[in-house]
Amino acid sequence: MFTTLISVAQLQTLQASGAPLLVFDCTFDLMNPAAGHAQYVAQHIAGALHADLDKHLATHDATQRVNGGRHPLPKRELFAAWLQSVGLNHDTQVVVYDRNGMNYCGRLWWMLKWCGHDAVAVLDGGLQAWVAMGGAVSSGEEAARGAGNFALREALVQLVDTATVSEHLNDGTQTIIDARGAPRYRGEVEPLDPVAGHIPAALNRPFNTNLNAQGFFKSATELRAEFAALLGDAQPQTVVHHCGSGVSAVPNVLAMEVAGLGRTALYAGSWSEWCNTPGLPCEKS
Repeated sequence: MFTTLISVAQLQTLQASGAPLLVFDCTFDLMNPAAGHAQYVAQHIAGALHADLDKHLATHDATQRVNGGRHPLPKRELFAAWLQSVGLNHDTQVVVYDRNGMNYCGRLWWMLKWCGHDAVAVLDGGLQAWVAMGGAVSSGEEAARGAGNFALREALVQLVDTATVSEHLNDGTQTIIDARGAPRYRGEVEPLDPVAGHIPAALNRPFNTNLNAQGFFKSATELRAEFAALLGDAQPQTVVHHCGSGVSAVPNVLAMEVAGLGRTALYAGSWSEWCNTPGLPCEKS
């Protein structure tokens, strides 16, 4: 069972084995939401289904969401029904990827674990690595295989809400890591949300810091050293990750797990919910 990263060679072996497998292309473009699906249709790993951030991995129906922000999570029951509809079974190994530096596929990785399915891994290097190593690709739409038997199980990841982050802001029990780019963290620019800046005391680690120059995740040793330098005396189990809307924070969640530092919490509402909540402090630096 693969639960964090999977290499191209490992996925090819898995495909050849005939083991129960679902592959999802999570390509997306924040500035042009329709572009992700168009890119999927143009080229994707043969057999992969498309998981759209706006349509499948978030909801804007106020009656069906569990948090605020720009990309609210759907209720677990709603998401589990979609997973079942596209063929997920309890014994299925899921592999997720994108062509965006393993940013958007992390959302699906986390959400599957949130619904209790641990056998999900991110394809290290994304579609670019797959194509470079001669992996089979297709174009057009792929047909779902029919309904699976998946049903909700106990969540395997921790979801933190705005009230909890606010409550523990100054008591020393949480360490907030902000995955946005440094200019947004410092409040110098803000292209998406109405207020610029960051949550007080938050540390900054842009999500793409986890990748090496070749576009793969850094080694566990490198990641462990970098998080140790960032955290200082803070303990890994106190970490709460966030970003703009709860998506690009997940690569940091994944990186800490790859580094052997445990499965840390996600504040899914993130900056887009925080800065729109009256009375909450915002800092620039």
